Amino acid sequence: MGTFGTIMLIAVTAMFINNFVVVQFLGICPFLGVSKDIKSAVGMGVAVTFVMTITCLITYPIYTYILVPLELEYLEVIVFIFVIASLVQMIEAVIKKFSPTLYNAMGIYLPLITTNCAVLGVAELVIDVGTAEALGLASMGILNSVAYGFFGGIGFLIAIVIMSGLREKVKNLPISKHLKGFPVAMLTATFIAMAFYVFSMISL
Repeated sequence: MGTFGTIMLIAVTAMFINNFVVVQFLGICPFLGVSKDIKSAVGMGVAVTFVMTITCLITYPIYTYILVPLELEYLEVIVFIFVIASLVQMIEAVIKKFSPTLYNAMGIYLPLITTNCAVLGVAELVIDVGTAEALGLASMGILNSVAYGFFGGIGFLIAIVIMSGLREKVKNLPISKHLKGFPVAMLTATFIAMAFYVFSMISL
């Protein structure tokens, strides 16, 4: 399989088959918290995509060329969280300066990207031998790792935008007061997860 074919396989896998939020259930907090309106959802999705992409670009070579040769693999989580926290701080400062409305809409969920399981999860997945083997690769390599991070972020963006669109529709429906708010949000997320489950049946 050529480079283009590998990238397409990674794209389909990361966005749909193994979608981080509705298949692997990583990053649920921002997914539920920032999906109340589409604008905030798009902003969060773009921010997470950027962080996931740059995280893979930085953490993969750090792990491969520094931690492994020095036999410091046990420090990977600490190092990865430090990289993620630094990126989030940078993004937070940029959004606050250029889009105060989006910054206020995201609220506490923006700095929570630092502890977003999806971001740390993609950093761990791209260094895992099992991920490379599932894609038919000996190892991920820097290009494939960055592609996995990018398309994983796009998958998060797709899921959170679908969720926000459905929540805006459901908000106007005459539903029981006992289901309003968090219960109906969880039901909505469940149906989205069921829809994405169909992609797991694809034979690649």
